[in-house]
Amino acid sequence: MLVTHNWINDYLSDNLSAHEQAELLTAAGFPLEGTEELDSGDVRQDFEMTSNRGDCTCHVGLAREISARTGNTMTPPACDPPKETGCDISEVASVQNEESNLCPLYTARVIKNATVSESPEWLKRRIEDRGDVPRNAIVDATNFVLFELGQPTHVFDLDKVVGEKIIVRMATEGEKFLPLGEDAKEITLSAKDLVIADAEKPIALAGVKGGAVSAVTPETKNLLIESATFNPVTVRETSRRHNIASDSSFRFERGVSPHQIEPASNRLTNLLLELSGGELCNGTLSAGMDLPQPITVEMCTDFCAQKLGVDVSENEMVTGLQQLGFDASCSAGVLTCTVPYFRGDITREIDLVEEIGRVHGYENITIADSVEVRVPRSGGEADGRQAVLNALAGMEFVECVTHSLVSVDGATPFLMKGEAPLLLQDSRTAAEPVLRPSIIPSLLRVRKHNDDNGVKELRIAELGSVFKLVGDNHEEHLELALLIDAKEGDGIGEMRAILDRLCQILTATITVEVTPDETATWLEPSGTVSFNGKVVGKIGRLASSIQQQWDVPNTIHLAQLDLNELFAAYPPEVVSTPLPTQPSIERDVSAILREEVSWQQVNDAITSLDLPWLEAAQFVTVFRGKGIESGKKSLTFRLRFRDKTRTLTHEEVDAPSKKAIDALCTSLGAEIRS
Repeated sequence: MLVTHNWINDYLSDNLSAHEQAELLTAAGFPLEGTEELDSGDVRQDFEMTSNRGDCTCHVGLAREISARTGNTMTPPACDPPKETGCDISEVASVQNEESNLCPLYTARVIKNATVSESPEWLKRRIEDRGDVPRNAIVDATNFVLFELGQPTHVFDLDKVVGEKIIVRMATEGEKFLPLGEDAKEITLSAKDLVIADAEKPIALAGVKGGAVSAVTPETKNLLIESATFNPVTVRETSRRHNIASDSSFRFERGVSPHQIEPASNRLTNLLLELSGGELCNGTLSAGMDLPQPITVEMCTDFCAQKLGVDVSENEMVTGLQQLGFDASCSAGVLTCTVPYFRGDITREIDLVEEIGRVHGYENITIADSVEVRVPRSGGEADGRQAVLNALAGMEFVECVTHSLVSVDGATPFLMKGEAPLLLQDSRTAAEPVLRPSIIPSLLRVRKHNDDNGVKELRIAELGSVFKLVGDNHEEHLELALLIDAKEGDGIGEMRAILDRLCQILTATITVEVTPDETATWLEPSGTVSFNGKVVGKIGRLASSIQQQWDVPNTIHLAQLDLNELFAAYPPEVVSTPLPTQPSIERDVSAILREEVSWQQVNDAITSLDLPWLEAAQFVTVFRGKGIESGKKSLTFRLRFRDKTRTLTHEEVDAPSKKAIDALCTSLGAEIRS
């Protein structure tokens, strides 16, 4: 925002140099972006202005900030009510406000028999030095008040206002309007545009631009002075819609309080009477809502000291806020402030802390040379997740981070009975509107992309959120999905070994159980995975129907795991046990079994015998192929025997080994391969 050095000094008792002004305002939160020394001896300065500080979009506002920082007494301009010498205003004009929500207050005054003349030298100098072109005393006076007080105003030629009537209304769709400006072109209005109209047509785009039809010219005699406020969002949208920006829209977009309308109107009217003469009609036309009540905010002084990290005396707090225009007092450690009308950004206790910090000076707040650091306790959910991801990386998995949106066709196969997809109602996600119910479709997309680019074997994993609707309830949880290719060997066996390792990391044991399950229709075969007796997910080979849908290799094996509780309990409590002091004897057995017989059934049949010295029955591998009848498989397992006190002999374990084999033959119809 452009201001000039001398103009700011007009409102300060002690003049400051341009450099001093720039340093003070930069420290107050308005960084200097550029300067220009002028032939007049003034300095034009460009300060950055945030969207919440409409009060400082003018010279008086910036002078107020300097005064608060330095104690330099501020002398604001006089805004006394002007002398009314004409007829009653209701005899010559009227105002109708049909949109008080978008125009909280609209006021108008009328000066009759004015003379439009060239501006005096002092006024032209102020306008030129700021970077604008002087027009005439009427236009320059409105610009002067705008840049002085931050209140946009406008002057219409009353004789060009049809019906001598001002109507604040929404535009009619397709209505035409010609803005002010030498190169301005007629625009077509939208029904969303707020306009100032006369009895026939729009004569101004509310808060944005005046109209050429009702503009003041050298022949103008009767003036209608507008001072109003408009909804910031409406002004911003209208300005963007028609690509018309102005100094007025710049300020209205940052908020203009209805309370500042009257003082600015007084200031402008007095200037116009001084510069152009005429008689001011008696009274002011006003239409809109009642003036809003002042806001009161309280702040504990201890809270302020805590947030700033420095002790500021109560007297300094009160004085600083008063210099900024607040009505402030302090009692029993509580600061009570009535917020000035021009500070619409102050609504909370923390806002007052910021104001006190700015006035005190952030440069006066000591920065600690050292920072106290406390090393957090290790473990917890984050460490559990990282431990699993590190282990998977060590097992040659590539971690993926994929988009959580999938297509309806991609999501549907991965929903269980009673579950429904969670859809986003957004036109931008029309192709993929579903929040994924499983990470598997995301990994299949990655697998397909790699397969198309020549990568034929891959291990990928992702830890991420999945979503679904169960009845009317939206459910979300964290899922770990694993995908491996197993062109050679037993893919399920490989995945089972991976799960054993993850179970060991999270529980300090290897107690993984896999039981047959047919509910996960996207897997064939499918199994339910349990760690230490707790169900944690599914394991299986990708179903042929899904493989065909995604056009990916049919040797893909998958696991879906919900490990959140185990992540939260990480690290597990590890119990150390001494290593065995006696050697073991192991017997490998290969049994031909029906295809539907699972390893779990074999293990249960053996462990239920309570065989002497049996330490473990371990799965080794499974074989299907040459020499094995269709519908059957060869399952190899290992029996390990050990006595804790002595060394066993092979003859001693022959009997329990035979008992185990006989039990499999009897209960499961096994045939033992030699």
